[in-house]
Amino acid sequence: MLRYKVHYGLINAAEATVELSDEIHKVNDRPCYKATVTGKTTGSFDFFLRIRDTWRSYIDTTSILPQRFFQSIEENSFRKKEYMDFDHDKNVVQVETHRKQDPAKKGTFKTPDNIQDIVSGFYFLRTLNYDNRKVGEVIRVQGFFDDEVFNMDVTYKGKETVETKAGVIRAIRLVPKMPENKIFKGENAVSVYLSDDRNKIPVLFQAEMFVGSVKVDMYKYQGLRNRLNLVAKN
Repeated sequence: MLRYKVHYGLINAAEATVELSDEIHKVNDRPCYKATVTGKTTGSFDFFLRIRDTWRSYIDTTSILPQRFFQSIEENSFRKKEYMDFDHDKNVVQVETHRKQDPAKKGTFKTPDNIQDIVSGFYFLRTLNYDNRKVGEVIRVQGFFDDEVFNMDVTYKGKETVETKAGVIRAIRLVPKMPENKIFKGENAVSVYLSDDRNKIPVLFQAEMFVGSVKVDMYKYQGLRNRLNLVAKN
């Protein structure tokens, strides 16, 4: 399990966890990893903007494609639960959405080959070998979210040493291209840092937003299969 603190400027605003189950789950007759991401606000932020969000993906152990995705969103009075079942043979996804005080909504959507959800997409990036990639190389990933297919082009920016609350870590920097929106400041506003080792776990996220800078910093990890590439302090 990986644990993160979310900093808004100098304020600790939230906490997040990433957990990959030790068990293999069978979904749609396929063996799958279960990856769960949770996030919740803390302290004074919890008083003004209470967030309790969960995203879960069941990822095919062979193809590294999602078989099923679930999200539960609780943000102040807003409530949403959504279930997605992927059929990669027919290139469709069946979606069932429940919102507070609204009737359930079901739909079937066409998808391209090798579609990802927002959790499995990041897991897929962890499986890639970055040793021979050139700085500036673009990794093209297509995802499905909010009933739409989107392009998640990710640029490899090279390797850096980053400081986290868990230690100084050698890392791979990736910059996903952000669609035009009212939250992030430009298409290159987000940087994701994966540990430069066999784990390739996310150790740091940095985002430039119109309302300020946000940093998601790993402070605790446990159950890693390989040693983390920590840099010894002088």
